Amino acid sequence: MDTALLYVDSGSAMGAQFNTMDGSMMKSTTTQSTEASASGGEVHVEDFLSRTGTIARPGQRLSFGTYFNAFPASYWRRWTDVENVRLRVETKGAGAISVYKSNARGSLQHVETRRVENGTVSTFDLPLKPFGDGGWYWFDVVAGTEPMAIVEAGWLAPGAAKKPGSITLEITTLNKNEFCLNNLKILADNPEALENVAEVLIVDQGTKKLVDAEGFAEAEAALGGKLRMIHQGNLGGSGGFARGMYEAVENGSDYALLLDDDIVMEPESISRMLTFADHCRTPTIVGAHMFDLYNRSVLHTFGETVNLFRFQPDHPLKEQVLGHDFARTNLRTTSWMHRRVDVDYNGWWMCMIPTEVIRNIGLSLPVFIKWDDAEYGLRAKAAGYNTVSMPGAAVWHITWADKDDAVDWQAYFHSRNRIITALLHSPYPRGGRVVREGSFIDIKHLISMQYFTAQGRVMALKDLIAGPDQLHDILPTRLPAIQAMRKEYSEARFESDPEAFPRPGMVKPPRHGQGFKAPSYVTLVPWAAKTIVRQLTKPVAKSSIERPQARVAHLDNRWWRMSQYDSAVVTNADGTAASWYQRDPRKLRALLAEGARLNAEILKDWHKLSQTYRKALPEITSMEAWKATFEKHSEESK
Repeated sequence: MDTALLYVDSGSAMGAQFNTMDGSMMKSTTTQSTEASASGGEVHVEDFLSRTGTIARPGQRLSFGTYFNAFPASYWRRWTDVENVRLRVETKGAGAISVYKSNARGSLQHVETRRVENGTVSTFDLPLKPFGDGGWYWFDVVAGTEPMAIVEAGWLAPGAAKKPGSITLEITTLNKNEFCLNNLKILADNPEALENVAEVLIVDQGTKKLVDAEGFAEAEAALGGKLRMIHQGNLGGSGGFARGMYEAVENGSDYALLLDDDIVMEPESISRMLTFADHCRTPTIVGAHMFDLYNRSVLHTFGETVNLFRFQPDHPLKEQVLGHDFARTNLRTTSWMHRRVDVDYNGWWMCMIPTEVIRNIGLSLPVFIKWDDAEYGLRAKAAGYNTVSMPGAAVWHITWADKDDAVDWQAYFHSRNRIITALLHSPYPRGGRVVREGSFIDIKHLISMQYFTAQGRVMALKDLIAGPDQLHDILPTRLPAIQAMRKEYSEARFESDPEAFPRPGMVKPPRHGQGFKAPSYVTLVPWAAKTIVRQLTKPVAKSSIERPQARVAHLDNRWWRMSQYDSAVVTNADGTAASWYQRDPRKLRALLAEGARLNAEILKDWHKLSQTYRKALPEITSMEAWKATFEKHSEESK
């Protein structure tokens, strides 16, 4: 029920959507709020006949101007050889079909309305020429005095059908057996999605093997011999996805379709991505969007670019919303979503890469996790290959809003891989702001008593300076080495029992009873200097060693607040545990000095390091280099 509005909604073609729970009108969250009357009614989930059919009740209007059923005309106009699209709608019962389109501004335009009778197949031939910068096609149906069934509808490319390319569908997994089995079941239950899949490849890097899970034998049998398992050591996401790329090239597939393990897929996305890629004028990487697994109507990402000065993910449009909720504002009333979004890369939660691209530019960078997908998109772009994040193709995935992967062990990979990507692709002297921002991040972690995270970032800089030749060798070893450091840092040791820590208490109350406030932009530098000096010189009170001063919720774990405590118990991102942050001037002094020294060295030697990494890139991403790594860390295959 949470996903129904992604497929069909009810109400005026030009108006705002209605809340399906109580029928009340929800305000638009776009710049201009759109009003609508409450006469449109509700979407009735019980009226869905199948994956391809539904019923409009007498007098009811249903709109297919929705995320999964509208046609993203501007994407097909820009990237493919298709010049016209044909809408085919098969209905039963009397009523009307109305076709609409939009432009890049989000302005909606009526195209044609046609009355239909019982057992009708209606076709509409629609040009793509007007969609240079944006716009969609969609259709609405209105039932007459009797129910009207929409049996099936499709957007078709007129002319001779092209032979579809072949796909190796690869999932990299680490102890996510329940997710994997669920996705294998989805594939088996939708055989049309597997029609052009040469094989389904699971690269299992975990300790709890999928082949030993209850239900695996049934899933394997249901896939009719298309499933193949590969077991290898934990080489991270980049190691698993590189294996999928490698195997797709080796078995002669036209595409490698990479998927995360902790997703729920929409199987229709496979057919859509393949059809789009087959029609692209040149070999093109085609990616899917990501919805929130735990809030199914929320689209988390619509398309991403890389800010090459800061080397941070960015949004192509300033109006673009991270986490757009279709339960509040539908596609038709979200103006920014009608402008085509051109991207630098697509996340590898679901991304289809032509094997021609892989043969020409290589496999993933051997960086374990983080920035592998962004770096690959930038590398492909530099070689003349485009990436398209395609509307209407998506998965549901746990969003990073529910994680805090800039803290804890992943900080090592964030720091190292971000700078490596900048060394490879930054057009700015000394990488723009990337090293300077990294220094600021180091300080924020240190004054927040996150010494384990800061130590990981120091290790990252050392490995970065050591050069690219050792990246393959340290793939399986860095994470265990980082995890082994936990025992040295209290903030990295978690307890699930709320009573595992002493009762908090502060000897000295906050100044003027106002609590802690973030410094302004004007006062930031002197505030930071004063805070660092205080933390370096002021001894930790005995009372703060014996018990925490406060309990801090994860949402309140901000550097400017944590810097004012000597100790605090802090909840982790998913709320399952907490750890005890304790200020330590000696750790602060050592890590601050080491981080500053390493950042200065990288900045000084930027040009030399950049040349070294760029020269090594073809070798470390080659089929031969990855083959040697796979053989070294292979386990028994099924």
